[in-house]
Amino acid sequence: MTPTDPRTLRTRARLRAALLEECAEHTLDQVSLSAVARRAGVGRATLYLHYDGLQALAVDACADVVRDAVDALHAWTVPPGPDAPPAPLTAFLTAVDERADLYRGLIAEGGGGPLGGLLHDELRTRSFVDRTRAGTPRPALAASATAGLFTGLLADWLHGRLDLSPEEFAGHAWRLLIAIHRTVR
Repeated sequence: MTPTDPRTLRTRARLRAALLEECAEHTLDQVSLSAVARRAGVGRATLYLHYDGLQALAVDACADVVRDAVDALHAWTVPPGPDAPPAPLTAFLTAVDERADLYRGLIAEGGGGPLGGLLHDELRTRSFVDRTRAGTPRPALAASATAGLFTGLLADWLHGRLDLSPEEFAGHAWRLLIAIHRTVR
């Protein structure tokens, strides 16, 4: 089977949906591959044809959150002021807050973990392109600072180190991100 084969796409979609359903009832560390396979209506062997394990499945099932985060942080044509984060950023954080248990299992404290690493890489890449296009003198520095700041803040928020509502988090994170772009020269 190829990754674009309709049967492969359907099976992977069922496995991702089954994992998210399991995670609605249990934390990721309480979810078993057997339960996911059973809920998806496939055997464990089929699950292993598509994924190396639970973590790989979880990252695939949650990869949209990375794209959503990157898009939310870049959802403006004219930069909003420091007191007005882009509305998609607050919407993104509200959605993440609703599945915090799942994301906590994939974004480690400090911003590591499989989803944390993916978020950092994707955010850095997009920020580098945007900062280069904007003529920032040191686009790599601004991109690394943006990715590190947001990924670290998100991890701390998910792990309970920052007691903020999604709206408060969006406002504080946005002001810090604006400060990076104003400071890097």
